[in-house]
Amino acid sequence: MKRALTGLILGIVWLTGSAQTGQPAPPRPAATSLTTPKSATQRVDARGFIHRWLVLEPVPVPGRLTQSAVEEALQSAPIPGSIEALPRDGEAVTLAGNALRWHALDTLNYNLNLYPFAWALSKPTSNVLFWVTTTVDSPRDLSGVRLAIGSNAASRWWLNGQLVVALNDDRQAVIDDGVSRRLTLRKGRNVIRAAIVNGGGATDFCARFLDESDRPIVDLTASLPGA
Repeated sequence: MKRALTGLILGIVWLTGSAQTGQPAPPRPAATSLTTPKSATQRVDARGFIHRWLVLEPVPVPGRLTQSAVEEALQSAPIPGSIEALPRDGEAVTLAGNALRWHALDTLNYNLNLYPFAWALSKPTSNVLFWVTTTVDSPRDLSGVRLAIGSNAASRWWLNGQLVVALNDDRQAVIDDGVSRRLTLRKGRNVIRAAIVNGGGATDFCARFLDESDRPIVDLTASLPGA
């Protein structure tokens, strides 16, 4: 048993490229549920879920999930510029002393799984803050709608610069777990920005809009800057 454990440890050391071997760590496979956008726009799915996002590499934070702790984490690593300002794919930023990049992603699922995204980049997956953003284009003005989200774990959500949803504490990403007050989606481009704070383990999120009757809105499209 001891010999097997020693072999396992040595194997892990080799895979991670330790100083003993001098070997660089092999690239980790990308998440199978995430792809690079291939088109200028992407329609929401039949249940209204948004599949296209810009995701910033994770920022290390204490990972506590109370309301005050989440607010402190956001204050320690704020996105520079206006809350409505949109970054671009590959754009580099420095937050809390960390050099990070934005990534344009399409998720094949209704939710976007942040854990394999970070793991594939050899970034931390526990005690982290993820900033995400996208734009949603509406064919007309829509009043009385709600932004409905789920997140693992705590999160904050802004629509066109206004904070509309806040979730705290350790939780699973349950569909429509957090629902905003009644809002207006303006005709044309609307900006969503969110911050997801995770303590440990799995982390993901999902988002969609519900109409006046709380039915999914399915004629929206998501796009990224320059699209």
